[in-house]
Amino acid sequence: MAADERRTSIAVLGAGLIGIDLIDKIRHSKNLDLHLVVGRNRESLGLARAADMGCATACDGIAALLESGPVDVVFDASNADSHADHWAALRETGTTLIDLTPTQLGTVIVPTVNGGQASAHRHVNLVSCGGQAAIPVLHAVAQHCTPAYIEVVSTGASASAGRATRLNLDQYIATTQAAIRSFTHAHEVKVMVNLSPARPAPPFRVVMTVLAPDLCPGPVSAAVASAAEEVRVFAPGFAVNSVEVKDGRISVAVEVTAASGRLPRYAGNLDIINGAAVLLAEQHAAALSR
Repeated sequence: MAADERRTSIAVLGAGLIGIDLIDKIRHSKNLDLHLVVGRNRESLGLARAADMGCATACDGIAALLESGPVDVVFDASNADSHADHWAALRETGTTLIDLTPTQLGTVIVPTVNGGQASAHRHVNLVSCGGQAAIPVLHAVAQHCTPAYIEVVSTGASASAGRATRLNLDQYIATTQAAIRSFTHAHEVKVMVNLSPARPAPPFRVVMTVLAPDLCPGPVSAAVASAAEEVRVFAPGFAVNSVEVKDGRISVAVEVTAASGRLPRYAGNLDIINGAAVLLAEQHAAALSR
């Protein structure tokens, strides 16, 4: 069997900023083969850019994808309101669907926390970009205390948030809160999102505050550093700016810059969730080859 025949076939639903960067990441993989990029509007700039990159493209959304033939993995980079219909259409096809929209559908996966479970599921949920940035750190912290309250404030450049992101902000907050609660067992979780119009555009920043009366300060900084190192495997621009531990309160600030050539450096929010998606597809490819 030729090497290309062993590569895992991929389709991307959505041709916005996320979709275009996914194309670039997939094409740099030795194990993934991009089959199709699907949008809804034939005249969209994203589909034109995908075609210019040499990709096969189609409009008409999920219907066009189904007509194109089976693929191993679909990345849903469209919007949360459409995702349930996409899964309903793909459920019986044997395709694995990796959801990059902020729904609460599918099995929630954060690669460095429970990524080993991903290959056992055909419907995978990646929470949100803020969830992918915060949960590895919060999960590490929660191994050393019992969080009573967690607050997460994400600030991204306005230019990195497309129309679908803006329409899905309520789902983003609800989905991220639910995932944080699940991975940390915190009693109360609050998530806030800021879109900054500042110029120059700021990098993606996430500030986490944890209140834990039983906190043991010693291991926290080391746990955060270890979690960050693991995230950098798929998001090289992930950095911890500060860790403060005092009187039952932990504050951690992280920053994510995009390492992709297709994204501006401030779009670390897109880079981290796309990096997580491609990592899971690589793991899926490895499972198929066994």
